[in-house]
Amino acid sequence: MAFFGSKKSRTALAASLRDSSKLSSRLRELLSNRGTLSRLSVCLLTILILMVAVESWKAPFRYRLGMFSEHGIVANSTFKVSNPIETDRQRTQKESEVPYYFKQQPDLIEKLPGLLQEDLVRIANAKSLDELNADTRAELGLTPSRRLEQFVDQFPEEPEQTFAELKSLVSSPDSKDTQKIKDLIDDFTELISPLLIYGIVNENDLTQNQIRAGDNIDIVHENADNPNKGATVTPVTTFDIRLPDQLSASGVIGRPLNDNTFKRLAPLKAVLSHWIHFQAPTTLVYDSERTLKERKQARNQVEEIFDTFQRGTILVEPGQLIDDNQLALLRAEYEAREKAVPTYERVIRVTIIFLMLVVLAVLNGYHLLRNKKAVARTVSRLSIYLSVIILTIFLARLLSYDPWRAEVLPLVVTVMVFAIVYDQMMAILTALSLSLVICLSTGAALGHFVVLMSVSAVAVTSLGNVSSRSTLIKLGFGMGLTYFLVYWGINLINSQELSNGFFDQQIVWESLQGAGWCLAAGYLVAGSLPFIESLFGVVTDISLLEMSNVSHPLLQELVRRAPGTYNHSISVATIGEAAADKIGANGLLVRVAAYYHDIGKMLKPQYFIENMAQGSGSLHDNLAPAMSTLIIIGHVKDGVDLARQHNLPQPIIDFIEQHHGTTLVEYFFREAEKQADLSPDHKTDAEESSFRYPGPKPQTREAGVMMLSDAVESASRTLSDPTPKRIKSLVHSLVMKRLLDGQFNECSLTLSEINVVEESLVKSLIGIYHGRIKYPEERSA
Repeated sequence: MAFFGSKKSRTALAASLRDSSKLSSRLRELLSNRGTLSRLSVCLLTILILMVAVESWKAPFRYRLGMFSEHGIVANSTFKVSNPIETDRQRTQKESEVPYYFKQQPDLIEKLPGLLQEDLVRIANAKSLDELNADTRAELGLTPSRRLEQFVDQFPEEPEQTFAELKSLVSSPDSKDTQKIKDLIDDFTELISPLLIYGIVNENDLTQNQIRAGDNIDIVHENADNPNKGATVTPVTTFDIRLPDQLSASGVIGRPLNDNTFKRLAPLKAVLSHWIHFQAPTTLVYDSERTLKERKQARNQVEEIFDTFQRGTILVEPGQLIDDNQLALLRAEYEAREKAVPTYERVIRVTIIFLMLVVLAVLNGYHLLRNKKAVARTVSRLSIYLSVIILTIFLARLLSYDPWRAEVLPLVVTVMVFAIVYDQMMAILTALSLSLVICLSTGAALGHFVVLMSVSAVAVTSLGNVSSRSTLIKLGFGMGLTYFLVYWGINLINSQELSNGFFDQQIVWESLQGAGWCLAAGYLVAGSLPFIESLFGVVTDISLLEMSNVSHPLLQELVRRAPGTYNHSISVATIGEAAADKIGANGLLVRVAAYYHDIGKMLKPQYFIENMAQGSGSLHDNLAPAMSTLIIIGHVKDGVDLARQHNLPQPIIDFIEQHHGTTLVEYFFREAEKQADLSPDHKTDAEESSFRYPGPKPQTREAGVMMLSDAVESASRTLSDPTPKRIKSLVHSLVMKRLLDGQFNECSLTLSEINVVEESLVKSLIGIYHGRIKYPEERSA
């Protein structure tokens, strides 16, 4: 029996230890990298933000308006619900008990006896009605008026008769008019004394403030003689303060006039009533500030009324659709249940959500590292990607509640954007992760997950390329139709009675609502394409088609300044597009980028051979190889500057920078070597690094294809006899030279794809230089 195991097992153990040591050292190396730590920090921060966005410490509230309850819903805990109707009833009742406050101005009433005395003296002194002025006649009812109509039955028909009666009452043969008038005024002063307490209200104040008969009213009397003593309050009703009611038979003025309390005033009853109507001022001022303040205080004193529901109470009957009131009960029951959840359960829930988000982050991160290294290794691009994820989940949760029910809108918008910006695989992976998080955080059923994924799948599979905005609009209709059919179908299958489910109004409405949001997503993405391109630094086929128009200012300038370069660019675009299409790359992008890749040459066109006149000397003959190289290489930098000045998208600028990679300007390098051999002191002038383009090397398959297309198109023009064999040999040598030079190390072109590109380029060039029949010259007559 071997105590220490066999030699083989010991070897395996040692190997595993070495592997673990390598893994730990690799991990330490990654963690010591500042860029890696920054990206990991961004990812961790994103997970933490998402945990807050989905409220990971709470269970989701899964009920929605109109949801069908097959088995009914009972309360799992005792809870209270506010009863707004009863609360408002009691508060309104308490508020109505507070009186309306009016401030009394008694000094206006005190002026009335003096005014009446003046009118009576005028009557006593007048010998006829004509001697009275118009105002006095109107005040005493001696002139027809609207106010006189209610007293017409108490006046004689003729004003002269009324005047005569008045004169007899206020004057006497023994010329004691003054005492008679004084006695009348004394009685009148006592008659109107109740008005000092009650006052007279303006009818508009009652109407505007909706003060009705029977409402409580308090008259506030300020103590002008002693302000420190405070005001006194007299409770009254509208009957006590309305002048018509005061003058009525049961009013504070009309009653003593009618019961002969003031016998001397009895004959003047009709005249006095009319005069008071005419002269009496409004003495009560509505105190809105105090009234509203005390009513608000009274209302706030009533505490909110709650209805208590015991555990086990049926909240929704079986077979019912959840209505507004039931949804409010379910929400209250949910909140009460959440408050009772112990801390350890919340910790468990948060931990589970955290682990789930970590798994999804690893899944998506692995795909980014394998297929989208530029996103995964650039903090800014990674931050944009993760910010969109956060925004999508936040909006989806916010819009998932009634009445919107629009969680599908931000989801499909994000999926469409990612399919356009990145690729279909990344978009569908993101759709899977987002749909899962949205459904788990909103408490949606599995069927809803299927609906979201179905719509996302339609969006992704239809966005291989976007050649027009109408494509996105049509896609919106397609997604809407998919949502309607899948949502309606799932709810129909879940229904116990299929016949009733076919035309269920709630199901049809929810299906149409979701379909409408999908259609809106298509319009939203179509309208925001320029913003999407700017944010993510990409260019869509729509923009590419617009840029491919030869009327673009840059292309027109290129035709004018460097026609040879323009023709070269057109040829590169033709053969490059065909080659890119062969390997499944974006041929349109290669074609448009080829149009602009050499725009830098237009600044010094005469230094490039395609723009030199036939038989003319080269300007480089008078320059040192190093200077010529700087001019040749400079067209890349000049092209980038021109592109940025004309706001070309970043992907096109990348092509301009990368189409030569770090290749060697071989002709001038060889010339420099020859000159260095003749002058040993200048050997360092022929260093290879000084004759290479600054790069970078091609970063995408499309950039790699255009590099080869540019090289073979230029070189093919040097063939004096472009036979198929020579063309094939030339293309192969150029491809191998760049392959061995490592120009394709940073793009995702495979050897098999390079071979396909080579074959396509050979075929295209053979087509361009194919042989032609030589027609005989026409003989002269």
